[in-house]
Amino acid sequence: MSNVNLDHISASHLLPEVQDAMIEAIKHNYGNPSSQNMAGEEAAEVLDQARESVAGLINAKKTKEIVFTSNGTESVNQAIKGVARANVDKGKHIVTTNIEHSSVNRSIKRLSQMGCTVTSVSVDEKGVVNPDDIAKAITDETILVSVMHSNNEIGTIQPIEEISKITKEKKIILHSDAVDSVGVVPIDVQKLGVDLLSYASNPYYGPTGVGGLYIRLGTSIWPIIDGGIQERNKRAGTENLIGIIGMGVAADLATKHMGERVSHLRGLQDLLIKELPNYIDEYYINGDPDNGLPNLVSVSIKYIEGESIVLMLEDDGYTVSTRSACATGSLRASHVLMSIGLDHADAQGTLVITPGIENTKEDITGFLKSLQGIVKSLRDISPLYNKMKATG
Repeated sequence: MSNVNLDHISASHLLPEVQDAMIEAIKHNYGNPSSQNMAGEEAAEVLDQARESVAGLINAKKTKEIVFTSNGTESVNQAIKGVARANVDKGKHIVTTNIEHSSVNRSIKRLSQMGCTVTSVSVDEKGVVNPDDIAKAITDETILVSVMHSNNEIGTIQPIEEISKITKEKKIILHSDAVDSVGVVPIDVQKLGVDLLSYASNPYYGPTGVGGLYIRLGTSIWPIIDGGIQERNKRAGTENLIGIIGMGVAADLATKHMGERVSHLRGLQDLLIKELPNYIDEYYINGDPDNGLPNLVSVSIKYIEGESIVLMLEDDGYTVSTRSACATGSLRASHVLMSIGLDHADAQGTLVITPGIENTKEDITGFLKSLQGIVKSLRDISPLYNKMKATG
């Protein structure tokens, strides 16, 4: 049975154009971009071409504001820890939200073990933070505000533009984890007003293991990897040139086809949400699809476990997930779902469905039919469901 991937938030395929560019780069056998020879100069030129493509995707004014990293997690670590190291004389207070990705949470936790203080601002039932609450959390010691652009479990997009007005007025650095947004929805760092923006290649059909950090000129930040002078002294180590070439091509394609991609994905999302009540009952749609990523639907199905649904769907040829791939293996309920008010049982019964640009309406319909039978089978043996029916 062929597999239908509805878990693009975890991994997306490489586009053919990206594959071809990377294979040609491997065949060409480029030199080291830092080498002072002809092969190195040629490699440096190709590296800068990719940098221009990524800068264009997010509307960075200068290509020097683009720093390549190994992935989104490294980018987040560099942003948060780099700001803390560079601004230790100004303060040690960081403001964030309670639904951030683990790379943000753990970076900040590490800093708290080294003397930093943290204020984690709550979100509403749709997963949106109130900019006024961010403003209230800021103190004279605050050096950084870090708020994700979109949430990887419920898809909600945050009011970054409003938050940036607050941080600008108070002269505080603003970082946004936009790993699941860049290349998926239009991102303009000038409009958003961020000082630092984390992103990765794989959400928009580029290679995994390649990411980057937008650093607005004048932002006070130190590198967290020391060594050579690569990436204008912002991130030492020889660049992953082949991966970056793929990232650049993927960025060009995302820029060119952004409108049609968003329209296609939004159509699949709307179909899934509209048709879902015709197949199952007693569920919640999490987040706010009208103000969220077009490629994500988070649904909590009552009385059964999401993990069981995922495994049975896979037997039927459909791949979805229960939460962020980075949290797989954790027995705890999602901190994101608990933060928006779900109880433990409903949080454990959550599916995250993320279609990609290759998916069709037929894929969604087939998925719903499979889900209908699985939910019925699991509820028939669910003690929670049978107890609910018995008590009326």
